[in-house]
Amino acid sequence: MTARPLDGVRVLAAEQMQALPYATQILARLGADVVKVEPPSGESGRGSQPAMIDPYGRPVGATFLRNNLGKRSVAIDLKTEAGRGLVLRLAPKFDVIAENFKAGTMGRLGLGYEAVKAVHPAVVYASVSGFGNNGSPYGDWPAYASIVEAMSGIYEYTRRPGESPRANPVGALGDISSALFATVGILAALRHRDLTGEGQYVDVAMLDATVAVTDIVTNFASLGLPSLPYPPPHILDTFRASDGWVVIQLVREHQFQRLAQTVGHPEWLDDPRLAERTGWGEHLEDVIRPGIEGWAAGRTKLQAARELMAEGVAAGPCFESHEVIEDPHLAARNMLVAMPRSDDVDQPVLVPGNPVKLSGVPEGPEQRVPWVGEHTGEVLKADLGLGDEELGALAGAGIIA
Repeated sequence: MTARPLDGVRVLAAEQMQALPYATQILARLGADVVKVEPPSGESGRGSQPAMIDPYGRPVGATFLRNNLGKRSVAIDLKTEAGRGLVLRLAPKFDVIAENFKAGTMGRLGLGYEAVKAVHPAVVYASVSGFGNNGSPYGDWPAYASIVEAMSGIYEYTRRPGESPRANPVGALGDISSALFATVGILAALRHRDLTGEGQYVDVAMLDATVAVTDIVTNFASLGLPSLPYPPPHILDTFRASDGWVVIQLVREHQFQRLAQTVGHPEWLDDPRLAERTGWGEHLEDVIRPGIEGWAAGRTKLQAARELMAEGVAAGPCFESHEVIEDPHLAARNMLVAMPRSDDVDQPVLVPGNPVKLSGVPEGPEQRVPWVGEHTGEVLKADLGLGDEELGALAGAGIIA
């Protein structure tokens, strides 16, 4: 079996929902042994909708299904002193301890960085929270992706006059961006430990991550553009074809020349109203859109995109969900993982595959998500040497499940 980059690395993650679970799923796909700590009733992502039913009749929500492949689950009640004691005993067996509770929660439980460092000095301890753990004025606020997206400024920055801001326009932008930076931070800290023998604290704020990926807000504002002008001095919009929509992006004059020729309107090149980029936005609706859509009406969105791209015009079809699922690109790149359902439904659950392709490491096979506490006994026996009697007593007291 081919070695994977993180074989031998162990991660103990007290995690929920998506911002950290997506990060630890990446680590698991790269070979890490990820042990997920969740309450005996399961973490909150299991309660999301839509959902499937696990073999024990419990719901497994979509958020959980797409963020927890390849992990093991131990169910420990961290609200109990005995439960917290188990985690502190487990900590030295792991390279990475990670959590994504509201800032300060793990510290109040006695499981923060300093407490874990006391029993495991070389630990890499990672926290993902809405606003970080080092003094933000919003430090005591909880956060979902939409909250930090709104606070990054991108909702207002892209809002068109007369319209309200559109919340959560691209799914989990705030979550996935935070997870990616957490992954980078964890890998960097592990590398630093390899070089120095020293562990450290990795602190990722979801707002920081979202500001980083919505970089035009702060950058353009500093260059005198506090919001996107409307109409914009470019073409970046969707246009109707015979079976749907195609997106076109033009930001340079030579691209506009190619567009005009391709859609059969060479006269645009001599129209003084369209000589500069500002005119493209000003006359998008009365000149350019009718011309493009008249041409595209005799073509499918895929045909229109292919013809435009062949002439050097950046364009792409706006796929519906069923078209994405059937996209040959995703099949060729192994970007959809089919997980058989546990509730007698034939259609498998589809989860995006690993976008990190390594030439020396074959992909898969992926392991399904764990059921709540599925590996509690296995982990506590192997790592702490607990016997069946001790496990039974802990379970009877509701400390583990």
